[in-house]
Amino acid sequence: MDSTLLVLVVLVAGLVLGVAAGWFFGSRPVADWRARHAARDAEARDLDEKFRRAIVELEGASVRAERADSLAETLEQVRAEHVAGMDGARRVHGEEVERLRGEHGAVLERTRGDLMRTLDQTRAEHAQLVDALRREQRELASELAQLREKSANFDEQKRLLVEAREELLKEFQNTGSAVLTKAQEAFLARANERFGHAEKSSEDKIRALLHPVGERLKRYEEQVETLEKQRVNAFGELTGLINSMREGQEQVRREAQRLGNSLTNAPKARGRWGEQQLKNLLETCGLSQHTDFQLEHSIETEDGRLRPDAIVRIPGGKQLVIDAKVSLNAYQQAFEADGDDARKAALTDHVRSMRNHVQQLSAKSYQSQFEDAPDYVVMFVPGEHFVAAALEFDPTLWDFAFEKKVLLATPTNLVAIARTVAQVWRQDGLAREAREIGRLGADLHDRIAIAAEHLKRVGSGLDTAVNNYNKFVGSFERNVLSAARKLKDKGIETGRREAEDVPLVESAPRYTGAQEE
Repeated sequence: MDSTLLVLVVLVAGLVLGVAAGWFFGSRPVADWRARHAARDAEARDLDEKFRRAIVELEGASVRAERADSLAETLEQVRAEHVAGMDGARRVHGEEVERLRGEHGAVLERTRGDLMRTLDQTRAEHAQLVDALRREQRELASELAQLREKSANFDEQKRLLVEAREELLKEFQNTGSAVLTKAQEAFLARANERFGHAEKSSEDKIRALLHPVGERLKRYEEQVETLEKQRVNAFGELTGLINSMREGQEQVRREAQRLGNSLTNAPKARGRWGEQQLKNLLETCGLSQHTDFQLEHSIETEDGRLRPDAIVRIPGGKQLVIDAKVSLNAYQQAFEADGDDARKAALTDHVRSMRNHVQQLSAKSYQSQFEDAPDYVVMFVPGEHFVAAALEFDPTLWDFAFEKKVLLATPTNLVAIARTVAQVWRQDGLAREAREIGRLGADLHDRIAIAAEHLKRVGSGLDTAVNNYNKFVGSFERNVLSAARKLKDKGIETGRREAEDVPLVESAPRYTGAQEE
């Protein structure tokens, strides 16, 4: 029994090895052939398909071989179990061998019978499997031989195809070279001809296209040249203007320096400068000299003659007295001071000078010399910085001047006052013109009423004249024309002209009912 199982196992192992060897030696050429010639032609694809089918059949054979291995393993397991059972029976039934010999013999016979039947069945299945494997091996060997033959034929065909391909390639190269050479020569000749025509036509076209561009560039060059000349001339003029401005600024600087020196060293010059600034400001605001204001108008008083710088007339017979005062020396010193102490000392002198001017104007009491004048006099300081510096150092200066009935006025404040006066004068003029227009309207209305009365009397006279005219026409027709017609009827020569009828006047004058007011 053991030898039979061993033979069976050896056969199965040999069969498996044979199948594996056959599959290995059969599949390598096919795999190589398929790898090298996978996409060559239809025959290669057919061979590949057959190879796949052989692989599938080999896999089925492998499955059947595995089943045989499984069967061998089952037999070995049964044998091992039997040996184990026998060993156990010997150990367990040592004392009961005699008693159980009969039973063991029966069991052994039954087991042997079962095993023999199983072995016979297994041998039959093994024989069938071996026959099937042998048939499949023969078929695979036949197919492998066919594949090898076809592979050899395919190698031959491949060699022939390669040789034919090389010959065709050489022939194609020779033919292609000749054809290509001729085509290149013809192409080059035609291309040279066309390039010649195209170059000539392109040159003409480019020349025609570039002609306007050249003309325009020429005009641009002329314009650029003209602009360059203009730029040079303008630069020269600008240089001249800059030099003139520099000279003018230098002259202005010298004049300003000279004016500053004059104002600093000459009190009368400062006074005239302040009066001129006052006059310019009043005229700028729309006031006229000798009409709206007077300069340096003298007034005789008990204390002597007073002469304020300006007297501005205000509608209603009122007058505003303005006097210009300039405190320049101390301010100039404060402006040019290097240290705070020197600046404070100069500003102190500047404030003291401003207070002295206020006290002088308050003592003169210009406003009391004019009727209907405000109870203060305007002290005009021709510079915002003069008043600002004084108020910054002494904020009580404004209140001090107001208590002395003196109103400090800078150019900004005086402009507001002068423009207000000018506006009041304009409104006063408009009011006078409105009153004059009202008076003229009333006078015109009276005259129109008188003319209406005269027209009414003329209309009445026209009515009387029309009645008298119609009476005369009736008398003329009855007495004169009738006699003339009778002379004509008698055949008397009457002359060239005929006496015509005189029409009556029936229209009467129409009255609109206008009434005298």
